[in-house]
Amino acid sequence: MKRDQIMQFKIQLKGIRPPIWRRIQVPGDYTFWDLHVAIQDAMAGWEDYHLHEFKIKVPGKAGKICIGIPDPDGYDFHEVLPGWEIPITRYFTDEKSKVLYIYDFGDGWEHTVILEKFLQPEPGVTYPRCIAGRRKCPPEDCGGPYGYESFLKAITDPKHPEHKEFLEWYGGEFDPNDFKPEDVHFFDPKEWFKIRIGDDYI
Repeated sequence: MKRDQIMQFKIQLKGIRPPIWRRIQVPGDYTFWDLHVAIQDAMAGWEDYHLHEFKIKVPGKAGKICIGIPDPDGYDFHEVLPGWEIPITRYFTDEKSKVLYIYDFGDGWEHTVILEKFLQPEPGVTYPRCIAGRRKCPPEDCGGPYGYESFLKAITDPKHPEHKEFLEWYGGEFDPNDFKPEDVHFFDPKEWFKIRIGDDYI
């Protein structure tokens, strides 16, 4: 695989029905940090307030490799490799390669990330880009899949006893089907690194 190729991924949130998913195309020279930022942006709801981790099963090795943001003080319960140092091509080697992406260890949002195919870049197209997807991302801190289910029941039913409470908490109406790929905007992962991580790992 040439690093100037484009990699197309499908990201699907686990434990939610009907499914919430995105299809994105990213440069082949991306790191796992860059991919993390692209997933956050494509979900159009996650704000990167919390920690994240990619869990990867490597054939022939026991356990899983974890890639994310290591604790600078060394208090991680398992080894976490820094995502900004590891190219995605190291582990996404073949079409259908799959990893688990976890965001917010409290709410426990798990995403299946599947490499669908390698592509040649299209002239005049800016990458990354979101080309497809379905359904709105759950709001931050709503309690994971089970909390989101309760949130949806309350906020979409004016007669629900907690409707007003959830409406105020969220800050307005919530349409679970409101997602348009063309509305997705991507941050520069290097600039976001400066904001999110700062000088801790420099």
